[in-house]
Amino acid sequence: MANQMENTGVKRTVQEPAFRFSVGRALMYLFLILGIVLAALPFFYMVSTSFMTLGETINRKWLPAVPQIKNYIDAWEQARFERYFVNSVIITFTTLLGLLTTSILAAYAFGRIHFFGRNVIFGILLATMMIPESVTMIPNFLMIRGDILPLPGGSWLNKLPALTVPFMANAFSIFLLRQFFITIPNDLWDAARMDGAGHLRFLIQIVLPLSKAPVMTVIIFSFIGSWNAFLWPLLVTTKDTWRPLMVGLWNFQSEAGPETHLLMAGAVIAVIPILILYFLTQKQFTEGIATTGLKG
Repeated sequence: MANQMENTGVKRTVQEPAFRFSVGRALMYLFLILGIVLAALPFFYMVSTSFMTLGETINRKWLPAVPQIKNYIDAWEQARFERYFVNSVIITFTTLLGLLTTSILAAYAFGRIHFFGRNVIFGILLATMMIPESVTMIPNFLMIRGDILPLPGGSWLNKLPALTVPFMANAFSIFLLRQFFITIPNDLWDAARMDGAGHLRFLIQIVLPLSKAPVMTVIIFSFIGSWNAFLWPLLVTTKDTWRPLMVGLWNFQSEAGPETHLLMAGAVIAVIPILILYFLTQKQFTEGIATTGLKG
């Protein structure tokens, strides 16, 4: 009988729900739901409006009666998005190539090579993250124009280097990769040295294959920053030759006027590449955030 009671007690203990209601937890979930709604509502309105007619946007409808797929075709043709889209692709991938090269090499040097003044230089590099972008915009513009240093080919205004070179080095990317590189065991470096490998071979064959998650995180952040760039391209370009998609969308806003449905269709077109990249790399992105920047 006692054994039966004990068994019953065990069963009751196991079957008790783990979740317990509390006011604090309820408030936390309430704030989380509110945050999700506030974050998703503008995106939902943008996508929904992009499928509406002009009359539905004027009447401030929330959902289109009949989705208008032709809005995307009209926006693409009227805003000449083909030119701007190609420019954005070239600018973004050129910037990414340069940024990955400088960030990986610099992060490896700060994380795996001991040299005089390493910590001081790294500290100065981190201090640059505290400087607002608006403060460095004028000096960068003067350098791009050739007023400070002579540039090959003269001024870079309205040229591809003006849109890519200033962003091929990033203190945050170097910091993120460095924090992961220093966690790689020294035993791997000792084994590589015994096989006759130097720093470059060790970086390419061992460090980078182990660093897919943080490298992918750097790619995502840099892609978003370069793809969404607006103020700097607007400052250093006066022609449509190298203007990216965001500047083209801004031009279309002044040209389209009250045609909100076409403007929202253009905005969706501009956002689609970022969404595709994130959904393809969200696993590596999450791992990169979880495994980097935590040790130092």
